[in-house]
Amino acid sequence: MDAYEQIKRIKDQYADQLMSKANVVGVGIGFAEHGGVRTDEMALVVMVNRKLPPEALAPADRIPKEIEGVLVDVQQVGDLHSLD
Repeated sequence: MDAYEQIKRIKDQYADQLMSKANVVGVGIGFAEHGGVRTDEMALVVMVNRKLPPEALAPADRIPKEIEGVLVDVQQVGDLHSLD
């Protein structure tokens, strides 16, 4: 299984659980960012409206750094709104 397929499997399995966490507005597959700079490392991307330090979140709302060996990258995207 290639990296994309592995990340897709994890996304499909955990998206609902991640979306139920406070501040999460989306889950997708993309490239990790470090210091605002995109890397070439694929990751499960968890989009939040505002990035907060872990201690500011309830333990149940904290997002793991990896799931089943797949890198999880939290990226701030702001509030998302439907255009329809």
